[in-house]
Amino acid sequence: MKIIVTGGAGFIGANFIFYMLKKYPAYRIICIDKLTYAGNITTLEPVFNNPYFRFVRTDICDRKSVERIFEDEKPDIVVNFAAESHVDRSIETPEIFLNTNIIGTEVLMDACRKFGISRYHQISTDEVYGDLPLDRPDLFFTENTPLHTSSPYSSSKAGADLLVLAYHRTYGLPVTISRCSNNYGPYHFPEKLIPLMIVNALHDKPLPVYGKGINIRDWLYVEDHCRAVDLIIHNGRVGEVYNIGGHNEMSNIDIVKLICRELNKPERLITYVADRKGHDLRYAIDPTKIQQELGWQPETKFADGLKKTIRWYLENRRWWEDIISGKYLDANNAAL
Repeated sequence: MKIIVTGGAGFIGANFIFYMLKKYPAYRIICIDKLTYAGNITTLEPVFNNPYFRFVRTDICDRKSVERIFEDEKPDIVVNFAAESHVDRSIETPEIFLNTNIIGTEVLMDACRKFGISRYHQISTDEVYGDLPLDRPDLFFTENTPLHTSSPYSSSKAGADLLVLAYHRTYGLPVTISRCSNNYGPYHFPEKLIPLMIVNALHDKPLPVYGKGINIRDWLYVEDHCRAVDLIIHNGRVGEVYNIGGHNEMSNIDIVKLICRELNKPERLITYVADRKGHDLRYAIDPTKIQQELGWQPETKFADGLKKTIRWYLENRRWWEDIISGKYLDANNAAL
């Protein structure tokens, strides 16, 4: 079995590669990554010497390059993690998100049509559903919830999802889509909420919280997400969307306070800043479909997962210190 994993030098993609090579040691994994600011080639060091792993630095929008890889490798499955994903950056520069998240998806699927694959899987997000009210804890996103995006990022992901389903209907491309809640865990880029708060707290720096910190997210430990994607690409029904949620709803401020307690840091480090434009109030996923069809359940409780995550950042300081200093870009540039 040969699997192309795009965006594999990023947070979730790298964790997926580690998971798959460990579970399926005879599978060949081909990682494609452009190594933008959020990609880190050093993240993949644990598998560099694995003979079943190959890394290719290229842009998924580069049609000729992508087709060369497909022609060389003849993959069975493509899992597309590659995406611009930081909402704040999408508000500043929407065009980059449209190119990578929509055009890149189209290029990959055209290559799948040309060379043939058994499954194309699109990694999406619960943000395509918009948000839910804070005073209705009984409401959850299901696969049938209408798309109602709030940012250029979520709009680009929703556009890609619709394109994937259109390729299935028009061309018969065997596709699946998963929409996950907020991931956390090892190798999470330090601009995101949990790693940013961990790193800032360790340096006794201010912990910036949007608005009043009341926004709620459903948190999913990254390895639980990897297990779900594994089940979908092997056993999921073609043409279907699967929601992946952690059943771990937490407000932003509660998470930051929990991190302070775990690191024995004072809550006075918390600093409230102007709220993000179009900031969604609450995300909450109903994962009943994947539970019933594929037997998947989230295994990691948030309190346990957060402790494991904090421990990882404490034990892997060089990884995130090189990101903060910009040194990791030297390794990325050397991968040309």
